[in-house]
Amino acid sequence: MIISSSSARNCWIKAITVRPNARLRLFCLHYAGGNAFVFRSWANQVLDGVDVYAIELPGHGTRLAEPPYDRMERLIQDLKAALMPHSNQPFAFFGHSMGSLISYELAQALREENLCPLHLFVSGHRAPHIPDAEPPIHALPTADFLNALRRYNGTPEAILQNTELMELLLPTLRADFALLEAYQYQPRLPLDCPITAFGGAKDWKASAEEINAWRSHTQSNFSCYQFPGDHFFIHSAQSSLLRVLNAALQYPVKV
Repeated sequence: MIISSSSARNCWIKAITVRPNARLRLFCLHYAGGNAFVFRSWANQVLDGVDVYAIELPGHGTRLAEPPYDRMERLIQDLKAALMPHSNQPFAFFGHSMGSLISYELAQALREENLCPLHLFVSGHRAPHIPDAEPPIHALPTADFLNALRRYNGTPEAILQNTELMELLLPTLRADFALLEAYQYQPRLPLDCPITAFGGAKDWKASAEEINAWRSHTQSNFSCYQFPGDHFFIHSAQSSLLRVLNAALQYPVKV
């Protein structure tokens, strides 16, 4: 399967599937250090009536040469502008870890334009009003920063030990964690769309209680699911997660 730009002028959005009769667009936002390629395997597992689009952030994947964002406010402003031309059809958001927080903030920003996703799927991240109990890591010396990354169990050891490759990736990884660690929650009205929250049973970064706390951020329906696995259950429990997602998108609640 080939991931291609949905528009020659919009490098933010990569089309995973393009179906002529699609009734809904699912925009997927990757985790820290990830890229649009993370969602390539979703093509044949998501409902036929849903087109999957992956967001590629600057500094990631095909945009590795671009400077990454290290502050949420600037990212949301530019991502909102990139997404607006694609909001002429019903849409939903899925985000994992960092992508969950970005998806939430993007949904709040689109509310200013009287736009709202039909559904917000958040995965592997505590509710936004809950502060991070862990000390920041983005400015640690390289050896300490790499050791901190190992706790997430998402980067193969061979990559962590590849000095040349890590020199290329470290600026993006540090920027991603800076974005997360500098984030300050601003209280706002709960979203009008349903929220479904996913967590990993052995995810040290987001407990079941912290995942369930997303409930307070919607005025609509809320569902919460726990899957076997650690922080990257998005891969190990992918089939189970997508079954839940497909069921929610089959008869979406109009907002």
